[in-house]
Amino acid sequence: MGKEKIWVTILGTGTSQGVPVIGCGCEVCQSKDTLDKRLRTSVLISRKNTHVVIDAGPDFRQQMLRHNVGRLDAVLITHNHKDHTGGIDDVRAYNWIQKKAMHLFARDLVLESIRNEFSYAFEEDKYPGAPNIRLREIDGKPFAVDNLCFTPIDATHHNMPVFGFRTGAFSYLTDANSIESGELDKMKGSRVVVINALRKEKHLTHFSLDEAVDILQTLQPEKGFITHISHQMGKHREINKGLPPGIELAFDGLRFCV
Repeated sequence: MGKEKIWVTILGTGTSQGVPVIGCGCEVCQSKDTLDKRLRTSVLISRKNTHVVIDAGPDFRQQMLRHNVGRLDAVLITHNHKDHTGGIDDVRAYNWIQKKAMHLFARDLVLESIRNEFSYAFEEDKYPGAPNIRLREIDGKPFAVDNLCFTPIDATHHNMPVFGFRTGAFSYLTDANSIESGELDKMKGSRVVVINALRKEKHLTHFSLDEAVDILQTLQPEKGFITHISHQMGKHREINKGLPPGIELAFDGLRFCV
């Protein structure tokens, strides 16, 4: 039998406010095109019966329902901003279904933040129904969730360290504006790379569209996708027309295998 393929579902491609932004009247936020509707950034990775989500933001519940994710084995957290952690409480649905703790992987500083923010989940005498979470500290070393092996990729989000992840021939990096060459090398050889770009103009904490395209052209995957897209980027279909071959804006619900 051949090696089991890894399936990737892009659950959300929006920034911290999502798209449309509350109260915004710009043409992107008012667009009727479903490609311009973006939940907060997240991705589901599946291999056979193992299912892992990278980041559980405020739209986590909606994303799990939208894609009928009936089983979840672990959550990987890139960093501790609310648009990547705000939905962690909803893992308690899986606690109930699967009758076990949810494994949550992140670097030490992120785990400390989660332990403080969701303190009720870690009390000795927990409130009934509070989420059951097992915190798992990771550093730069590879680790496994059942039959999925992940390699952390260290990058910088302004002055904050963030993790991207590679599994098999798929690499994923969001909320970064800088990455050193040695960490970029970990992504080389990937068939598909997903990387963040907030907008066309340069930004203090995120790659711009040109910067993300440059990285993808350096890595030369078979397919490169852009995520964590703000309403300032422009309309999905119009931006895609100007991108080089093999590079596209990702969209919510995009699914592929590697």
